[in-house]
Amino acid sequence: MGDIRRTVETYWATAQARDWHAFAATLAADVSYELPQTRERVTGRDNVVRFNAEYPGEWSLEVERIVADGDQAVSWIRFTIGEEETQGIGFFTAASDGRIQTITDFWPEPYEPPAGREHLVERW
Repeated sequence: MGDIRRTVETYWATAQARDWHAFAATLAADVSYELPQTRERVTGRDNVVRFNAEYPGEWSLEVERIVADGDQAVSWIRFTIGEEETQGIGFFTAASDGRIQTITDFWPEPYEPPAGREHLVERW
């Protein structure tokens, strides 16, 4: 390891494959995973693996983009649970050995835009 972009790519690919042994290998032993919207923090490799492995429901994810620089990376993913799709933004930092040291995930909820800007935007 050593390339945070490649490590984050592997993190998401192994999560999607449910290869929890390989997923664990991307994480530092004392990794910290935070979800600011729910005010949750999960610490330690084993707990982060369990948190993901035990996530309820049938889910799938697709990476849209990963941007990395030095020991930091940001990913944008599409996450589907059943018929619902949401998007997530994750911020990662690497430990000195290249494994993931910290993860901060944001899972924004879609919402309708305020009225009055229809003449400026295109909706999709």
